[in-house]
Amino acid sequence: MAKASSEPKIDYAEIYTASDTFDGSAVFHTIYDAVGFVLYMHQQIPSTVQDMSVEFDAMHSEYKQLEMELGTEVKPSFRRKHVSKMRDIKVGIKRLDKLMNSLLNVQTAFKIMVSEIPTIDGVVLALGASPLRPKHIYVLNFSHESGVSKVDDDFARSKAADTLSRKAIRTLISKDAGSVTYPGPIKLFVLIKAPSSFNQPMHFLPKRDFRYNRKLATELHFYHRLCLSGYCSSAETRIRK
Repeated sequence: MAKASSEPKIDYAEIYTASDTFDGSAVFHTIYDAVGFVLYMHQQIPSTVQDMSVEFDAMHSEYKQLEMELGTEVKPSFRRKHVSKMRDIKVGIKRLDKLMNSLLNVQTAFKIMVSEIPTIDGVVLALGASPLRPKHIYVLNFSHESGVSKVDDDFARSKAADTLSRKAIRTLISKDAGSVTYPGPIKLFVLIKAPSSFNQPMHFLPKRDFRYNRKLATELHFYHRLCLSGYCSSAETRIRK
C-alpha cells in the first residue's frame, strides 16, 4: 500500500514573460500591487489602492479649487457654504492622509529594495500580531536565471508590469486570498530575502532565518521566458496552497 504524501498539493498556472521585459519595474509593481490587494482583501484599507489614490487626489484638487473661489467671492452665504464644504473635505483628507503616507513609505522601501537588489529572490507578506505568529502568509518568489534588466529611476509602469501584476492578482483571487478574515486591525510584515551584501537602510530591520508554517502560506513562483537562438523555454507562475 502506497504511503500518502504529506506534501501540500501544488497547482500550476502559466504566465509567459519575455526575459527583456522582466525588469525591476515589473517586480516592483507586482509586489506593491500584491500588498495593496492583500490589505484590501483582509479589510485593512477601505478600498483598493488605486481607488484611494484617485479619491485622495480628487479631494486635494477640489479643496484647492474651493480656496480659489473663496478668495474671489464676497457674498456671506456663498462663503459659509464653501467654508462648510472645505471643512468636510479637510476631514476626508485627514482621514486618508496617514494611510496614504504609509503606502508611500512602502513604495519608497520597495524602490530602494529593488534598486539595491535587482535580482531579488523573494518577498514574504505576513499578516498577524507578529511575524512569529502570522495568521496569513503570502510568498512571492522570483526566478532570475539570466538576471533582471536595470530598472529606470522613475519605475515607470510598463505593459509587462501590468501583465505580471494582473496575473498575480488573478492567481491570488483563484486561491481565495482574503476569504478568511479576522475583525479589527492586523499588522503587515514585509520580509525580503536579500543577500548579506545588501546595503541595509536604517528603516530595514534584519530578520535572519525567518521560518513560517507552509500550511498557512499561498506561494507564487514567477519565471520568465528565456530565449536562445530563436527558441524559448516556458515561463510560468507556480502557485502552492
